[in-house]
Amino acid sequence: MVRILLHGCNGHMGRVVSDLARVEQDLKIVCGVDINTEQHYDFPVFGTMKEAAGTAVDVIVDFSTAKAVDPVIDFAAEQGIPAIICTTALTESQLQHLEEASKKTAILRSANMALGVNLLMKLAADAAKVLRQNGFDIEIVEEHHRRKIDAPSGTALAIADKINEACSGEYSYNYGRADRHEARPKDEIGISAVRGGTIPGNHDVIFAGEDEVIRIQHTSYSRSIWAKGAFSAARYLNGKPAGYYTMMDVIGDAIG
Repeated sequence: MVRILLHGCNGHMGRVVSDLARVEQDLKIVCGVDINTEQHYDFPVFGTMKEAAGTAVDVIVDFSTAKAVDPVIDFAAEQGIPAIICTTALTESQLQHLEEASKKTAILRSANMALGVNLLMKLAADAAKVLRQNGFDIEIVEEHHRRKIDAPSGTALAIADKINEACSGEYSYNYGRADRHEARPKDEIGISAVRGGTIPGNHDVIFAGEDEVIRIQHTSYSRSIWAKGAFSAARYLNGKPAGYYTMMDVIGDAIG
């Protein structure tokens, strides 16, 4: 049984994670931490990470906000508890903070916890290695609900980074061509953002060549996919030695 401390348990994603965890046979949320300490489930909710120090925990799962992440990182490093950081829009200093913490405990971070999205990243990177040599242009279009603040999404940027990494960093990113009156250069990845309604999330990677187009697309229909991805990550990270892990490690473990 994997015992989970859920940070941000009373937020939108925290509620989803808590609901879905109740039907999982091999993991359990044993406590939550949230600035709002209302208890909606059968586990205690603490106001700070330090208050949860006496609870036996195998893995920390964080679905909160960027400004609340640093105490989680400190707690994980001090207690030697593996942590899964699902929160996005982290600063460069916070990313460095995670790197330092990974020297003391297992840290897993991903811009998107969905297994399908991470598989898309791998497929897109593999495709780019072949298609860039044959003159294909690469565009990424992401769509999200009207409430999403950041644009482009962290996932779209992560997809672009994975492609660029596979192609020796030869691409620059373009976020809009309204002010440009010139032909599209070959060495860029276009990234476009759409915001509207209640779209949970859609990412479309387009490889456009001469007389043919290849698309790799992932569509999110609910928040549950991120919770399920976090569960897979918790199972994977439980018992792992100190180090920095990603969802690519979780996928690689599944593939064997």
